[in-house]
Amino acid sequence: MYKALIRIRLILSLAIPVCYIIMGVYVMMEKIFIVKVEPIWAYSLGAVLVVYGVFRLYRAFEIIKSKD
Repeated sequence: MYKALIRIRLILSLAIPVCYIIMGVYVMMEKIFIVKVEPIWAYSLGAVLVVYGVFRLYRAFEIIKSKD
């Protein structure tokens, strides 16, 4: 049971940051986040989402690397 929870956490710690990156790129390209936004806000929000996704992905890899 414990190993199954660790595997689920590992999968989520890799999948969620990828979703943030995809959402950030989508917001920058389509300029839509719940409602239509101005281009400057779309690029700003998209950049924040991409940077946060990369940061979370980096932390996930660091945790995986430290456990090995």
